[in-house]
Amino acid sequence: MGTPRITQVFGAVNIGSFRISAMIMGVSETGEMVVLGSGHRAAQGIKRGYVTDMAAATHAIRDCVERAEKSANTSISSVWIGCSGAGLVSQVSKVEIDIGGRRIEEDDIEHLLVAARANLQPDGRMVLHAQPAHYTLDGAHGVANPKGLHAEQLGVDIHVMLADGAPVKNLIEAVQNAHLDVEAVIAAPIATGHACLTPEERELGVALIEIGGQVTNVSVHAAGMLLGLKALPFGSADITDAIAGAFGIRRFQAERLKCVAGSAIASPSDHREMVPVNGPNEEQRTDGNGPAARGADEMGRIPRAELVSVVTEQLGKLTDDVNRALKSMGFASSGSQVVLTGGGAELAGVAEFAQGALGRPVRIGKPPALRGLPEAHSTPGFATLAGLCLYAREDPVDIRSIGPSYTPTTRYSGMDLVHRVIRAAREYF
Repeated sequence: MGTPRITQVFGAVNIGSFRISAMIMGVSETGEMVVLGSGHRAAQGIKRGYVTDMAAATHAIRDCVERAEKSANTSISSVWIGCSGAGLVSQVSKVEIDIGGRRIEEDDIEHLLVAARANLQPDGRMVLHAQPAHYTLDGAHGVANPKGLHAEQLGVDIHVMLADGAPVKNLIEAVQNAHLDVEAVIAAPIATGHACLTPEERELGVALIEIGGQVTNVSVHAAGMLLGLKALPFGSADITDAIAGAFGIRRFQAERLKCVAGSAIASPSDHREMVPVNGPNEEQRTDGNGPAARGADEMGRIPRAELVSVVTEQLGKLTDDVNRALKSMGFASSGSQVVLTGGGAELAGVAEFAQGALGRPVRIGKPPALRGLPEAHSTPGFATLAGLCLYAREDPVDIRSIGPSYTPTTRYSGMDLVHRVIRAAREYF
């Protein structure tokens, strides 16, 4: 089967604290999404989602994009980037105008969106997106396009995503220094939601918990939009550090132990099962030349039960914080679906653990099966990256900078009108 002709290409970079990843995705003439290439590398110059060393971050981004370009056999000049730190805040602002019972025209919609623009109060923060979620007629009946309908009052719910300006500017600058234009900065939970959540979940209500290396984002989605968001300064790297501290071993050993033998679920055989602290190619330190792991036997092994108990203790702290965050966002008490994703969701047994701790059904969220997506990148840790490309493809209403692929039409349809007004809203700030 030949590769279909590609008509459009998108590039995305997800800048995490643990790793930086890039993906190049094409749209074929039949409208199918095809992953042309992807790449990742260890992050540098990023702590808890913030740029802390501009030169190091720029170098890592450039290197990562070059890997993706090499695997795609094509180069890109602009990218969509995900933002997971930077004090993200989500708000919904409602605006109404009087129509007086007559039929709603294009101008009314424009008038409403201009009123909504004047109503936005970024409060000294940067607006990442201001997205008309849906229109309301007389305070009820959410509609996608109100044109041609009669109403006394026409309203709109605008979903606004705010971030702290300086850290976002640092992210943008790191990417620009790597010789790439930034199409838009997308809040990571929105991108991840595009990859992991079904339209039905997003409509009915779902919580998305993304466990990154150093940040866990908890977001609540309903009525088709992101309604609430909390970023917790804890990630899978904190579990690794706790293992290293508990056994007095190095970080790389702790990371390997966590991935190879770590689990969020204790089993009765764990006490008997001994796991080696060192990897197969490392010297087992029993000759007194280096510190042995705390509590290890003469062969440098520790009981798996002790490892599992360190992991579950850390996860217990995280799920307590997640529960508090969900309560503060008014997420319904039980029965509502929770989707767990991010690199931390790759830990064995983590869904079962979270289901018990949160008292709700939990499933693991991964990127959808896309043509050309390598197996290594179809894991929960790459959901945000795939989501950025899917978001770019959807080209949603809240685009900040319309890329060169965009040709303005002279007649504005409902959606284009919104593009135009949101663009005006951008300039207004």
